Amino acid sequence: MKKSNYRALLTKNNGVNEMEITDVKFRKVQNREDSRMKAVVSIVLDNLLAVHDIRIIKAPSRFIVVMPSRKGTDGIYKDIVHPVERSFREYIESVILGKYFELFGQQDAENNENI
Repeated sequence: MKKSNYRALLTKNNGVNEMEITDVKFRKVQNREDSRMKAVVSIVLDNLLAVHDIRIIKAPSRFIVVMPSRKGTDGIYKDIVHPVERSFREYIESVILGKYFELFGQQDAENNENI
């Protein structure tokens, strides 16, 4: 794709870029009931950018989508990639969790059964 075509992608919708998740893949799903980590997910944005190692964690009251992170030399984990705007984070979470519940069933997921 020529550079001018990328520029057109970035300026669609009157200069507001609305990125779309075009693919969701579950690379690892935990089957153990005692495991809080339920899945490792990869997503593709606009068929142009892949983000790997997104995790789905079962918290006491809900499921959480955790962005990829790396442990620094100071022992603190820092995100490698993350959404800047809250609305985009919510979009990513809804697509990933929606696909997760679609594939594995919300009832089973909430009860930690067969996942």
